Amino acid sequence: MLKLRVNAFSVSVDGYDAGPNQCIDHPLGENGLELHEWFFETLTFRKMHGQEGGRDGLDETFAARATRDVGAWILGRNMFGPVRGPWPDESWRGWWGETPPYHVPVFVLTHHARPPLLMQGGTTFYFVTGGIREALDSARKAADGKDVRLGGGVSTLRQYLREGLIDELHLALSPVLLGRGEALFEGLDWRALGYRCVERVAGEKATHVVLAKQV
Repeated sequence: MLKLRVNAFSVSVDGYDAGPNQCIDHPLGENGLELHEWFFETLTFRKMHGQEGGRDGLDETFAARATRDVGAWILGRNMFGPVRGPWPDESWRGWWGETPPYHVPVFVLTHHARPPLLMQGGTTFYFVTGGIREALDSARKAADGKDVRLGGGVSTLRQYLREGLIDELHLALSPVLLGRGEALFEGLDWRALGYRCVERVAGEKATHVVLAKQV
């Protein structure tokens, strides 16, 4: 069965996926980039961004797994950009320049409609106003037999978790304390939602934990 999965989702030791005060200068909130140091140095990350080199090892193993068999993505609006409320215009085209690292259809959750945005390298952003299930249905149709990857942020993950729609989550626990930000675990009874830890591995710069929903 095709999965809705979360991969390479970095979380601080104190449970935050992003720092506070996201803005154009801090796409992941203040100090949020520290969470992803394990990923930035991998072969996979550097290849995704057209760079050479990178580090092999266990962190690379999980980074590479994150890219396999993905036919579509779902993102929350904050993951697409810092613009809030109605779109003032269509000038904002994402954090990544004209060639985003997705290379497949990406469905962005929003309350405000916007035409699809065709980018270079095979990425097209579709803006979904009908909620998380509409986005999932559309992504599954577009995935052409592959899995759908849920990219975040925390609010989006928590919505899908509450509905029991995520099949598998790979969390990369980074040895970082953020103190404030967007909390992933707060107020969710993961055991009652049916999730169990099925894998854990200590990498070079993060501890990798895989949670799966038990059928």
